[in-house]
Amino acid sequence: MPFPGEPTALAERLESEPAVRAVRAALAEAQPRAWIVGGAIRDGLLGRPVADVDLAVAGEAEPLARSLARSLGAPAFRLSEAFGAWRVAVPDGWVCDVSPLQGETIEADLARRDFTLNALALPIEGGEPLDPHGGARDLEAGVLRVLGPSAYDDDPLRALRLVRFAAELGLAPDTETERLTAAAAARVSEAAGERSFAELRRIMISERALEGIELADRLGLLAAILPELDALHGVEQSHFHHLDVYGHTLEVVREQIALEERLEELFPDDEGRLEALLGEPLADELTRREALRFGALLHDIGKPATRGERPDGRVTFIGHDSVGEQQVHALCRRLRTSERFAGFVGGVTRHHLVLGFLVHQRPLPRDTIYAYLTLTSPVEVEVTLLTCADRLATRGKNADAAIAAHLELARDLMAEALDWRAGGPPAPLLRGDELAAELGIEPGPELGELLGRIEQASFTGEVDSRAGALAFARRVRENRGSP
Repeated sequence: MPFPGEPTALAERLESEPAVRAVRAALAEAQPRAWIVGGAIRDGLLGRPVADVDLAVAGEAEPLARSLARSLGAPAFRLSEAFGAWRVAVPDGWVCDVSPLQGETIEADLARRDFTLNALALPIEGGEPLDPHGGARDLEAGVLRVLGPSAYDDDPLRALRLVRFAAELGLAPDTETERLTAAAAARVSEAAGERSFAELRRIMISERALEGIELADRLGLLAAILPELDALHGVEQSHFHHLDVYGHTLEVVREQIALEERLEELFPDDEGRLEALLGEPLADELTRREALRFGALLHDIGKPATRGERPDGRVTFIGHDSVGEQQVHALCRRLRTSERFAGFVGGVTRHHLVLGFLVHQRPLPRDTIYAYLTLTSPVEVEVTLLTCADRLATRGKNADAAIAAHLELARDLMAEALDWRAGGPPAPLLRGDELAAELGIEPGPELGELLGRIEQASFTGEVDSRAGALAFARRVRENRGSP
């Protein structure tokens, strides 16, 4: 198969990449029979930075991996017992995976790969690239093409990986690949949960996350990997919504992604603090901003189980926030995410309705703001932002006025939420043992309640000293008739 473009240009392009250059230099003396394969070649052809390097080697991978690790001052460890693969984790932040040929020749190895765009190789010492399946031509045409039905038989997760490549690279599967992928979609659930989540994570943080979700839905992959989301299809809502729950969910994701670029517009006084906070690492290789996209995707998954209709025909979803939180945790256990990620997404799901209930109480008194912050913590900032995407995506009856009122309240509460995240609740004006001794009460629920009331009074400005806190606590007890 002819190789589009000038093969020498590809070799020079790869040689300019630090990771490729480092691997070649480390193995120069060993002169192994090895090839750079897959992603590095693909990214080189697309003009993308080469993040990692994969090597296929004739013979065992371990000796080459250990030699590479010594040269690069990096640890090496076994990556796959079944395939004999090893990984060298370079301190600079990139990895080199070394695998023995899957077959007797490099051509046989390439034939067992997933898609034509990954069935590419270049000898480690340079020379003519290998492209027996037309991967370079497909890349040039923007096409994703699977290497036949057996590619999915070898690894059912590859069907989901197709969506990830489409989302990350802006490619589209050809007709036959779509057919084969849809036929293989149900088997994706057989893959280990953490592998599935790794693909979902990369889809969701890509520039084309929404297109990825839509492709996964069209091919039946969404039903296999996220049945809770697939169940939202056809679930009709009240006249305040213009879409069913599934359509609304995609709109919330769309608005959430758009909000990432609108922070200065919507929160002009707090954009800097908000941007910094959202950029913080959260869990599972995701920042808070990236994890919040999952919150947008999953926030309404409790609706099918809670849908009801009142006698007047009004559709309700009473309790879908708490049911959704439970479903998020079950989903995260299935996908083997971290508890921290599950708690974060579960938290924004549980509290995504709270701000909307407060819109008609503006301006909010200080005790209501305190109640909002304590209830929604530790996701008080992120859920405030998510409610904006949710509200912007809800364009039924009286939408414009409702959106404007919601965004105004969100701006006010965002400043409070950011202050709360930075400093937490007010510093205690006195300790629990001090309060118990002063009032002559035993540790227990009453003491805890009084301390909470004092904290709230401190937040609202009702008390600002130890003496004032004691007097406040005595009044509280007297007003409810305590001895």
